[in-house]
Amino acid sequence: MTRRIPAVRGGLLTAAAALALGVVTPPAAAQDSDTGNWLFVTVTRGDGRHGETPGTLLLCDPPRGHAKAEEACADLDRVGGDISRLRQKDAFCPMIYAPVTAHARGEWNGHPVEYHETFSNGCGMAARTGAVFAVDH
Repeated sequence: MTRRIPAVRGGLLTAAAALALGVVTPPAAAQDSDTGNWLFVTVTRGDGRHGETPGTLLLCDPPRGHAKAEEACADLDRVGGDISRLRQKDAFCPMIYAPVTAHARGEWNGHPVEYHETFSNGCGMAARTGAVFAVDH
């Protein structure tokens, strides 16, 4: 047991020194995207108050991350990354209440992006947000 204490103490000292010197590793998403255009998107069934939901990293230079990445990046580019400015598409959606919550956070053209909205169903979400939340589950 006495052998482990110095190893743990040494690891803690190394971590503390790295923090004190400002040595911080940037997020992988920011490293992968030269333009800073990336979003981590999640879609949760219900009102979004449940546990952690797996998400998808949407990168836009080049477009990748999910099946409709190219379309999602083009949609976002038209509105400067502001999801709330996406135009409603014509759609015939069922009047069934099956709420889904869409959440996105990331960076677009050097500006932080944070979006969170609950829709009455997936069809309504797709009509309002286009391909941005077309994530595979």
